[in-house]
Amino acid sequence: MNFLHRYMKAIGFSKLHDRKHLQSLLTDVIVNADERKYTTKTDETVIAEFCKDFAENIGIAVCGEFDDEDKFTYDYYYPYLRGTGISSNEDISIDRHAANESYAGICDDIKVGVSLIFYLQDMITYIKAKNLGKLPVRGTTLTLSGLSLQGTVMMPIMKNEKQKQRTKKENTNRHHLIAAARKGDEEAIETLTLEDMDMYTIISKKIQKSDVFSLVDTYFMPYGVECDQYSVLGEIMECRLVTNKITEEKIYILTISCNELTFDVCINIIDLFGEPKVGRRFKGTVWLQGFINYPDF
Repeated sequence: MNFLHRYMKAIGFSKLHDRKHLQSLLTDVIVNADERKYTTKTDETVIAEFCKDFAENIGIAVCGEFDDEDKFTYDYYYPYLRGTGISSNEDISIDRHAANESYAGICDDIKVGVSLIFYLQDMITYIKAKNLGKLPVRGTTLTLSGLSLQGTVMMPIMKNEKQKQRTKKENTNRHHLIAAARKGDEEAIETLTLEDMDMYTIISKKIQKSDVFSLVDTYFMPYGVECDQYSVLGEIMECRLVTNKITEEKIYILTISCNELTFDVCINIIDLFGEPKVGRRFKGTVWLQGFINYPDF
């Protein structure tokens, strides 16, 4: 079972183990697609992407090429969750994967503190922009989403309004320092270093008597060897339960706020421990996807 296939479980296909059934499912996506996208590469090859939803904003995309006789040959497929809302306004760079005609997006968002690497969902739009010589496109926004295979619902850290305002102010000040440090401000770099050392000292003392999750409210960290997988802990802002119309498996779609980054996560109900509710926290690993909101060309 390959990497992409493992995440079919997240969108409600937990019992899809037979290759014959998989081929039948992919054929259905191609023949009865809800959305079809086409473009040409520099060598005049026509590449296509067929997408079909099996629940709200959840589905499978099949990508491949048409030959001279208009016969379609699929190269790969992937499950997806289309996110809602805007996750980032920062500039994005795109790199092609080595194995397939698929792409990874890279976004350096100050809020997170690490480079966000995500699987690009709208690769046809990107290739069209590239062919038209429109790159780089300025003024774009990014909508992220994540597919998860394991997750836990945790209770929130109780804070009063004064503590919330103080945390918000500290985060804003830190963002300004990081922005200045990126421009080479030595004073900002020194201040950030000292703050990190102080934070390490405080947590090292408290961790001896307290649980780590009572000290750490949220985090966003790279996970494993795949560059677009992350371990996350964030507050649940919205929660809804949808049903895969083929398998009738239940899937949670959670909108979470993690390090001030907001994005949607879908997880099969059988893989989520605990009952998700607004205000509680989601802890788990996600395969990060995203699409770029381009202005009209």
